[in-house]
Amino acid sequence: MPTIDDFGSFETAWCPGCGNFQLLEAVKQALVASNIAPHEVLFVSGIGQAAKAPQYLNCNYFNGLHGRGLPVATGAKLANPALRVIYESGDGCTYGEGGNHFLAAARRNIGITALVHDNRVYGLTKGQASPTSQQGFETKAQPHGVFSQPFNAVQVAVAMRAGFVGRGFTGHTDHLADLIAQAIAHPGFALVDIFQPCPSFNKLNNYAWFKNNTYMLGDEHNPDDWEAAMKLASAMDEQIPLGVIFRNDRPAFESQFATADGKPHFTKQVETAALREVMGKYA
Repeated sequence: MPTIDDFGSFETAWCPGCGNFQLLEAVKQALVASNIAPHEVLFVSGIGQAAKAPQYLNCNYFNGLHGRGLPVATGAKLANPALRVIYESGDGCTYGEGGNHFLAAARRNIGITALVHDNRVYGLTKGQASPTSQQGFETKAQPHGVFSQPFNAVQVAVAMRAGFVGRGFTGHTDHLADLIAQAIAHPGFALVDIFQPCPSFNKLNNYAWFKNNTYMLGDEHNPDDWEAAMKLASAMDEQIPLGVIFRNDRPAFESQFATADGKPHFTKQVETAALREVMGKYA
């Protein structure tokens, strides 16, 4: 049985008060609760303060380019369907630079877990607006406030009927850990959008703001109800629900191939005669 200590303790480059600290602890708790040892999981990230999170874990890890982590995670899952693959990066990296890959992952329903640190700002590059920043949010790069409407990733994922869609908040670490564990256990693409305050560059959406503008979903909500999930997912600025918004039993992308047997491809024998036949067609 793995323990929290198995995943290590490292010095970080995060600012004091950053929500990434609680998020890192929630991830460790979720892995332990899921009985996943360090060697049994692959983390893939992009670029940013959020993308550094797997660097502070004892685990298998691939650091991709800005916005390009999801294709790497997809390739890893297809090559080894038995491997637990977790993508972890920020709202800018995932919904901005990587927005097209986010849509492709949800559409395919590839069996990876996507943990998105959503602080509504770019933290690594010192505070310009991100795709999820509120309209009117003022930054050094947007001194007159943000004009664009924020991107509602949760609603988009529900609209595309992604396998699992949830939202958490680092101010409720235990609840977040349980939500992440549920996402890891779900087959298919699982998105957990995580409110993670950035005290250095987002003075608007601080801990108090998130606590005052979010609430926990109760048993009255049925995550299997797509229409109800779409209504819940529309909230962006107040009365934002936390918990499992939507889930379904769509087959995972990697399970639908004719050769799919759940085993890593490197363990299989190559049928040379069949390969020669295919190659001959291109001669």
